[in-house]
Amino acid sequence: MLVAESEETKQEKERVVNECFPPLKLSGLSVQELQDLCKELNRKIDAVDEARYDMEAKAVRSGTEIQTLNHKIIELKGVKRPNLKRVKKTTDDMLGAYTENTKLTKADFKAKLKTVKKEDDKKEEVTDWRKNVEAMSGMQGRKKLFTAGQ
Repeated sequence: MLVAESEETKQEKERVVNECFPPLKLSGLSVQELQDLCKELNRKIDAVDEARYDMEAKAVRSGTEIQTLNHKIIELKGVKRPNLKRVKKTTDDMLGAYTENTKLTKADFKAKLKTVKKEDDKKEEVTDWRKNVEAMSGMQGRKKLFTAGQ
């Protein structure tokens, strides 16, 4: 099917070209007539080239103009703000948004929190270490250690 379609497009192209540009009849023309024909063809080619060049220049000019306008639009918009996320609300929030009861309950948000009992860790009294060293020094300190071990 693809091969048939490509053949069909080639034939269509040849038909259109033959209609627009009939084949040249060069047989039986003198040298002067051939030169005139070549000059006429050159003039037509020049006219087509000028039109093509003008179209290309116009396309390039419009492309640069589009780019400058896009830059101006971006500059006018300024810094793009991020989209805000939607917050889901319950029906109670939506319906009770204007009543006083909801304002009071919202203000008392700590009432719904769990209470946690804090365990007080027994802290050993911190004594001055220098007193312990002085008490343990000498024979009296060794005697205390000996009696404490029994």
